Amino acid sequence: MSTTPTPAPRLQLPERHQMKIDERSLDRLLPPDHAARTVWTYVDGLDLSPLLAQIKAVEGNPGQPTIDPRILLSLWLLATLEGVGSARELDRLTEMHIAYEWLCGEVSVNYHTLSDFRSKNETLLSALLTQSVATLMRQGLVDLQEVAQDGLRVRASAGTKSFRREQSLGECLNQARQQVEALRTQLDEDDGAVSRRQQAARERAARERQERIEEALRQRQQLAERQEEVVKEKGAKRNREPRASTTDPEARHMKMPDGGFRPGYNVEFATDTASGIVVGMDVVNVGSDSGQLLPMAEQLDERYDATPERMLADGDFATLEDIETLHGEHEVDVYAPVKNAEKEKANGNNPFQAKPKDGPGVGAWRERMGTDEAKTIYSRRAQTAEWANARVRNMGLRQVLVRGLEKVRATALLYALAHNLMQTVLLKTRAAAA
Repeated sequence: MSTTPTPAPRLQLPERHQMKIDERSLDRLLPPDHAARTVWTYVDGLDLSPLLAQIKAVEGNPGQPTIDPRILLSLWLLATLEGVGSARELDRLTEMHIAYEWLCGEVSVNYHTLSDFRSKNETLLSALLTQSVATLMRQGLVDLQEVAQDGLRVRASAGTKSFRREQSLGECLNQARQQVEALRTQLDEDDGAVSRRQQAARERAARERQERIEEALRQRQQLAERQEEVVKEKGAKRNREPRASTTDPEARHMKMPDGGFRPGYNVEFATDTASGIVVGMDVVNVGSDSGQLLPMAEQLDERYDATPERMLADGDFATLEDIETLHGEHEVDVYAPVKNAEKEKANGNNPFQAKPKDGPGVGAWRERMGTDEAKTIYSRRAQTAEWANARVRNMGLRQVLVRGLEKVRATALLYALAHNLMQTVLLKTRAAAA
């Protein structure tokens, strides 16, 4: 008895080798409400003339066209919004992700160009922060009457084991110099050896390592001198011998949010409490916020030719010298907790009463912080400063992938601009609906 074979199912099989012509444009492939469009509109309205003035290839003269700086800035802003901090990863996205392809618009970029743009434009990014906030002030969306400041500790691109004492740094420097000299004098090898390009890369890497070690020695010397000053002025005990990192000489060990101590930087954001817009930013390699309030007020005055009426900060910021100077020279009222207030109360003292040695600014601060109104005002600090810090952390500002204060500032400025972009869209949406 014969059986009839079961017919094979008819399937639509994938064909991945057939050439295909897609007639849709990049603009049609990107959704109309995608964040990339918002980023481009924002960047297109910025004044990037300082970058354009540096371009040597101009109409009527020879030279290859330069990548439009709006493309590079837009790519980094979108990457920052989406938590991408690596230039190599951003380079990959420009070939794999429609939003980044749309921003490029068929212009080819590479990770070297992307990395250099971020690292070498700290001054421009700072000016863009000033420019964009000043525009919002003219539009009535930011009033700069009340500013909250908070510090954000971020991991550095350096390991704990890269921190060395003076003797160890000296030994590393000798080794680095020998390596640089050996590579410089190395003859071209036979067939199968490394190419001239690879050889140049090795020489450059060795030279950069030598420069980092030399900088580490300078940084260690500065730390040692500062330590001696503290010992002489305050009679403090001399701590262990200062160390500096051969990977990132400007990084410092500091306490992180999880309670551990690791190499890092302290990113300071000042946020307008009424709008949630970051109006000031700095990066320091000191783990404490003490003494950072006055420099931020001076920065705001320099940026906008105005200082806020009130500055809100936690107790670490509240040095008596800063409070007095802000009151007398800048007419700024500080709202920060009085240190050891509970201990003073337990001892039968009134922590909110001016002390005989207090200046007028410090005395007014103590009395002010004892009022219910001050408590209400101070409560806005967490709603703005800590909220802004939380947002940039969610964007990925937990560890920086660049090294040195200047490059870390440029990275932090990108986060400030990205935060402000999101907040500006919200503010304008609310204003339109009102």
